[in-house]
Amino acid sequence: MSVSGSLEQLKGARRKGMVMCPVLGELPWGMRDFKRLEIWRRAHALAMALHDLAADYGRLGHGHLRSQLLRAADSIATNIAEGCGSESNREFARFLDMSIKSDSETENHLISVRDLKLMSQEDWHRYSTETIEIRRMTFGYRKRVLEDESG
Repeated sequence: MSVSGSLEQLKGARRKGMVMCPVLGELPWGMRDFKRLEIWRRAHALAMALHDLAADYGRLGHGHLRSQLLRAADSIATNIAEGCGSESNREFARFLDMSIKSDSETENHLISVRDLKLMSQEDWHRYSTETIEIRRMTFGYRKRVLEDESG
């Protein structure tokens, strides 16, 4: 395919609300790449750190708490990624809202882990602070997404 043919195809795709991706074909125009979002990168890094930290919890008799903590932490980034495929800003904001809720759940489980003395006070402070910061960032991003929807 010639360059001019590719450009014409891209212009036509943009008019139809689609964009041509050389690897995947047509994609919805304006689709978000979650890997480019700082909140996703930080949420993913938090989940990976908690996976490493909680590796022994099951062996210590706290397998259920380990499972709940890791599922909640994974859900923060997962909901952001899933929302990036949304067709509208309103729908994307709904996934960001679910991410905020998963973040709150993660913070709650971190408090339980701390109170059961399964992590040091220093580790708890570091992970709790990061969890709260990710929630704050996600809340701000959600607000901007909704403002873009209405304005």
